[in-house]
Amino acid sequence: MSYDDDWPDQTMENRKFKIRKTIRPATLAELKQYGEKCFPVVTDPWYTRYSEFLTEHPSAEFFMADTPEGATIVYCREPSKGVWFIPGKGMGKLLPRGLQAMAEIVDASSGKS
Repeated sequence: MSYDDDWPDQTMENRKFKIRKTIRPATLAELKQYGEKCFPVVTDPWYTRYSEFLTEHPSAEFFMADTPEGATIVYCREPSKGVWFIPGKGMGKLLPRGLQAMAEIVDASSGKS
């Protein structure tokens, strides 16, 4: 099951509410350090995927947020990509519905709406 496309509307609204409350800018260095803490084994496939995501977007403006389900979201507005992860449980890319929600939240929080 995808993390952001197959959920009922109320679940998505609850998730957006939590994200609006927790979203903040994050530096690449901070995200790398956070990844090392969450994925302490560098051969962990989730660590590899997370590191690749950061490496693919070295000059992006990143944001972090939390969801009610305990996931952390790392999102970059340009080129509108993101990942979610629950350390020890799962990880994946944000899909179109989640990317749209994150773009709206980031734009609203920075006054671009």
